[in-house]
Amino acid sequence: MLSNTKIIREVLKENSILFKHMISDIKFNTKYSNLKKYKTIVIIGMGGSILGTKAIYSFLKHKIRKKLIFIDNLDENYLKQIKKNKNLSKSLFLIISKSGNTDETILNMYFLKNLLKNNNTIILTENRDNFLKKFAINNKHFFVNHNKLIGGRYSVLSNVGMLPAYLMDLKIEHFKKNLRKLINNKKFLLKSLNLIKKLKLKKKNILIFFNYIPELNDFLLWVQQLFAESLGKNGKGFIPVISNAPKDHHSLLQLYLDGPKDKIFYVFSSEKKSSIETKSTFFDQGMQHLNKKKYNTIINSQKNAFLTSLKSKKIPFREINIKKFDEDTLGKLFLSFIIETVLLAKIMNINPFDQPAVEQVKILTKKFLKLKKF
Repeated sequence: MLSNTKIIREVLKENSILFKHMISDIKFNTKYSNLKKYKTIVIIGMGGSILGTKAIYSFLKHKIRKKLIFIDNLDENYLKQIKKNKNLSKSLFLIISKSGNTDETILNMYFLKNLLKNNNTIILTENRDNFLKKFAINNKHFFVNHNKLIGGRYSVLSNVGMLPAYLMDLKIEHFKKNLRKLINNKKFLLKSLNLIKKLKLKKKNILIFFNYIPELNDFLLWVQQLFAESLGKNGKGFIPVISNAPKDHHSLLQLYLDGPKDKIFYVFSSEKKSSIETKSTFFDQGMQHLNKKKYNTIINSQKNAFLTSLKSKKIPFREINIKKFDEDTLGKLFLSFIIETVLLAKIMNINPFDQPAVEQVKILTKKFLKLKKF
């Protein structure tokens, strides 16, 4: 069995291209700064092409003054609703697909094709012969290259996530300002590895993201794809489940605490202060525990009660506490979970970068669509 130090050394070597891309600076020329005038941005993509941007928008929404519309599914009613937007013709469209041939992305483009002009549309795909690259050339749209060496679910700190962040007027350099230090910090990497081993992941197959921070919901959808698609292979992997708290205290907590012992919990909490405080005669004698309390104090009390119960039942967990809601914090979160993914893949002896089962379904889908009758 490899020592922790050797695992770290091999992971850094085997993933050097990925980590180099994550910490490298990105700058956009003036033709993209001119596109900042748009107040509404429509982003069309699937999976890793769009989940990272949704995470950025949700986590940093308090800093963003623009409206973002995300189209990341085949949902006819949603498309009809979007097309009713009177300002859609004044929007910027950003279409993202690594392969440039993603069926759902191209189909959603088709329904909005009359709105795509040469001065309001950006195509982000690999610089090779594919549908989107040809579409960009033929229609004189802005073209941005997707790094062919970086898979979609690992691409959030490349053009895929940073161009939308730039268009949202966020400081893209702040996402990366401390990432080089983290990757070069062996203590940080060893700590990540030790946390993974401490949770005894081999004995569990369900991973619950128990989340007390609404701003993190879309980030956890990004993590869900990262873990599921990277690690679910050869009969191995975890089922990543997002559970929103304290809402799920009233629906799933009984199962979590008293059901099968097949789960690991990642508990997400925050030190964000609340502006809402209860102070009223509204609460009678039986509800005085809620009086003169701040909103975050109540939520943290619920979280602490949950953690105490996990401890008493010897259910493995870790807590991730968010202190700041800024670009630097989110950049570190992206990096931390990517590092955990490749460390887990190393321990599990699997390739974290392919998705053979997904490709099989894509091939079968095209086969069925070509049939005259189905």
